[in-house]
Amino acid sequence: MKELKHINKYFYKYRYRLLFGVLITIFAKIFAVFTPRLIGKSITTISKGFNNEISNDVFKQELTTHIIYLIGAAIIAGFFTFLMRQTIINVSRHIEYDLKNEVYQQYQRLSLNFYKSNRTGDLMNRISEDVTKVRMYTGPAIMYTVNMVTLFVVALIYMISVAPKLTLYTMLPLPFLSFIIYKLSKIINKRSTIVQQYLSKLSSYTQESFSGISIIKSYGIENENNLAFNALSEESKQKQIDLTKVQALFFPSMILLIGISNILVAYVGGMQYINGEIKDIGTIAEFLFYVNMLTWPVATVGWVTNLVQQAEASQKRINEFLKQEPEIKNNTLEHTKIEGNIDFNNVTFIYPDTNIKALNQISFTLKKGETLAVLGKTGSGKSTVLDLIGRLYDVQEGNITIDGKTIDQLNLNDLRDSIGYVPQDAFLFSDTIENNIMFGKEDATEAEVIEAAKNAYVHKNIKKFTNGYKTKLGERGITLSGGQKQRISIARALIKAPEIMLFDDCLSAVDTETEEKILNNLRKASQGKTTIIVSHRVSSAKHADKIIVLDEGKIVQSGTHENLINVDGYYQELYLKQLSSKEL
Repeated sequence: MKELKHINKYFYKYRYRLLFGVLITIFAKIFAVFTPRLIGKSITTISKGFNNEISNDVFKQELTTHIIYLIGAAIIAGFFTFLMRQTIINVSRHIEYDLKNEVYQQYQRLSLNFYKSNRTGDLMNRISEDVTKVRMYTGPAIMYTVNMVTLFVVALIYMISVAPKLTLYTMLPLPFLSFIIYKLSKIINKRSTIVQQYLSKLSSYTQESFSGISIIKSYGIENENNLAFNALSEESKQKQIDLTKVQALFFPSMILLIGISNILVAYVGGMQYINGEIKDIGTIAEFLFYVNMLTWPVATVGWVTNLVQQAEASQKRINEFLKQEPEIKNNTLEHTKIEGNIDFNNVTFIYPDTNIKALNQISFTLKKGETLAVLGKTGSGKSTVLDLIGRLYDVQEGNITIDGKTIDQLNLNDLRDSIGYVPQDAFLFSDTIENNIMFGKEDATEAEVIEAAKNAYVHKNIKKFTNGYKTKLGERGITLSGGQKQRISIARALIKAPEIMLFDDCLSAVDTETEEKILNNLRKASQGKTTIIVSHRVSSAKHADKIIVLDEGKIVQSGTHENLINVDGYYQELYLKQLSSKEL
């Protein structure tokens, strides 16, 4: 149960509602216990009437009274039971809501490396399936536990007061039942964990297949993909069956032991009635009703234990993530105004997951309002420069300063709010084009959205769509071309009007003519803004104030366009190559 201690803070938060639910449960069970007692008295009255021990008038009066009380007790017990479910189950829904928010907020806090080492399907399973298992513990498990304990206490006290010996024989099978539950619960806990792990694998595999469906179809590997899924699904099914086999032992065990209790009540109670130890025949019927009334609570012991074991297994998986600390932490709560002066001082960076040295002793200075172009071969470390400015990673050696302060001493939220970042692989949400652009500024006006789209040279394309800016995009913007996705992504960054603008080869999918128009618009929109453009085209770099060329993480060339085209090296070779192919 130690893993479920994490939920205690939510129990405390909703303590008054839970306490009210517990009190209602107690009242409901007290009135429910009246039912067997009244039935027993009714049977005793009928027996006395048949044996002419009481007059007809007394017989009718007592029987009528018992029936009226019986109906009243049943109605009141039913009403309180309804309130009980409404109270406790509603609390479990509130806890589910809070826990999902806590998990989601933790996902937002964790660093980029976390998402590189964990699969999306597994993350989704923990916030959905695992949280649902925990909800069953915070609602139904608690409700039925309180229900069972209350009913047992109330019924047991009365049963002992009426017939102690008969009560002892009635409860005799319960220790055996407890032992069976204990043994089975340990097995269920282990198998529940395995089942949840396989559900995560299935979710991850399915999510990746859906995301990469175009690749699967283009390579014609649907059959191979289906076979792999079937194999994984078969393993998952077998684990579910293994769990179900153990769970299936619960209820037969309950029924067997309850049946033994009924036999003991009938035999022992009958012998006591014959011997005169029990005066009223209705007492035996009353005890039979108590035994059967206790059947469901006893049966729920196994079910509740099962829920608790599954919840603990799921909460353990959730806690694994909740206990993780983000690698990138906000070291100050003091707000920081970002101007945009950037300095790299002998920066070396090695990716922790691959141990690849992406940057090696990099140094450059960029003043507010200046534009830097970064060129180089694939894998030379260009994108890493942008990731470090956004502090998606921390450097191992050297330091990065912005406005004279080391980057880890800036307010992380203020730093990222001041950056407009356009990745190479443009990501769009399954929403309207308008909302995708407004992602950079949620309170943007329609005029600002259109202006940003015009600067990104995508306004005319959007207007051609049937619903214009209200056009709903498919997953990851699949309904758009690569160039359109990149330009909408640029519009999203421009509408933010940030102090620092980072463009990671975001014009690779557009032709040179469109690129030139976008770059002209960007120069106007980025006046007074610090801008870094990563590109493989000289046309994107030629108007920059500074240009650096990276190779294997080192700066091998730096200067302006006019300087570098006259110096032997990578930039001149790229310039001449693209000039001959008319990419300039």
